[in-house]
Amino acid sequence: MKNIMKILAGCACILAFSCSKDTLNEINKNYDDPANVKSKYILAEVITSTAFHNIGGDLNTYLSTYIEHEVGIDNQLYRAETRSGEPSSSSTFNNVWESLYTELRNSRQAIEKCSPGGSESGNFVTRGIAGVLAAYNSALIADMFGDAPWSEAALTNPDGSPKHMSPKIDKQEDIYKGVFAYLDTAIVDLQKSDVSPIGAYDFLYKGDGEKWLKLAYGLKARYTLRLLAKASDRNAEIDKILDYVSHSFASANEQAAFNIYSANNYNPLFDFQWSRDGLAASESMAQKLIARNDPRLKRVFIDAEWSRVEDPDAENYFMAPNGTPEQLRYYYNTSVFVYSQIASTMFMSYHELLFIKAEALARRGGAGTENVLREAVKAAIINMEESVTAAMDAPEVNRYGGLGETTDPILDSEIEDYLDNEVKPLFDANPLKEIMNQKYIAFFGASGESTEAYNDVRRLKALNENFITLANTLPFPLRCGYGNSDTTTNPEVKAAFGNGQYVYSEAVWWAGGSR
Repeated sequence: MKNIMKILAGCACILAFSCSKDTLNEINKNYDDPANVKSKYILAEVITSTAFHNIGGDLNTYLSTYIEHEVGIDNQLYRAETRSGEPSSSSTFNNVWESLYTELRNSRQAIEKCSPGGSESGNFVTRGIAGVLAAYNSALIADMFGDAPWSEAALTNPDGSPKHMSPKIDKQEDIYKGVFAYLDTAIVDLQKSDVSPIGAYDFLYKGDGEKWLKLAYGLKARYTLRLLAKASDRNAEIDKILDYVSHSFASANEQAAFNIYSANNYNPLFDFQWSRDGLAASESMAQKLIARNDPRLKRVFIDAEWSRVEDPDAENYFMAPNGTPEQLRYYYNTSVFVYSQIASTMFMSYHELLFIKAEALARRGGAGTENVLREAVKAAIINMEESVTAAMDAPEVNRYGGLGETTDPILDSEIEDYLDNEVKPLFDANPLKEIMNQKYIAFFGASGESTEAYNDVRRLKALNENFITLANTLPFPLRCGYGNSDTTTNPEVKAAFGNGQYVYSEAVWWAGGSR
């Protein structure tokens, strides 16, 4: 990551002229250990790392190629695109594997500090924030890896050492029980107050418990929908989802957007592309927009010369074929989003919440579904335009002349025309299918939402609803492989990983598999 801010900084300078026992003990202390840091500093790091590494990092980058928002055309991403070892290698997701457990550990330590008997007892809002973040990272572990170390993982002794060197593997179902437990406790805490508020160290909401409360309810809606294929009473679960949505964001102003990127702190998708140039524009993504006469088509693609690609019949329309690209950089078109240096990373967006509501209403057969879908598409296009602006205003790109802007932002009248003439007929023919396709298109961007699109594709398969058409005919990765920091040290993880080919054959539990 290029110059991303380091929240926790510690410096121990020990000047000694003898190697006494006390001096050696001081030397061996870890002054960066979260055990010695206030929870507000810990959570500043957790929020930052969760946004940059866990939401917007390797997972989102690789999964964007799996679900064809982008195409991998160089090095690891090319191998992932062509299924040449990369998806089934334990090294593929090792960095994010380690980051997820680090932030789960840090979140748990912040919870402990703010609990009765802890050094910051009485900081209920801060504890609630830590609980939401623990739930978020736990869900990512479960969603990506299925059965995984959890109950014995990311726990430390008072001296900062791990409690369990080889933590056991927990069932995905049990990890999800923990996710909901974290959120339920957080919902109670976030309605209280802090003795010592977290304030500006909360990079999402500046310590506003009410907004974190809305995020917690939004996540409960997301995760309850995730488990729908496993529900014994789906209608009851849908009613819960709609209730959770009613307690969540009322507008995009309340969405959980991490937006402290700048000329020095890069959006993670931009950071990857700027240093690797490993992604190209997806032909199947473009075709979906073409088929719908989608006004976003004129806004979201750039050619190799950094000029706008407006028309599929234009000479500079040159998308990468899914699954069979040439391994060449600076050759194909790219999405504009890989230049969105200062675009927000979404913990959860307002448009996602609206799509969840639309899907729940469609499944229940409730009135008002079409109106909610219309609002979801509008919110998604607004978010897309913000990411386009972030690309046009990218400081690093502009140092080299910037991108060529040849089209105007999409007008409200264009959105209404699109909804009336393109979306409505498809909605009338199959409401749920169009909702899911619009959600898939909405998650194409710089906001780190390809991971949620990947979860949707797998979730729909479990419900026998293959609404999202993918063009790559190579085997579809059903999950992510465990990280090699544990496949080489933890016997349970090593045995579960095997040769890695299970990523193609074994769905995770909530997607119809057994682990």
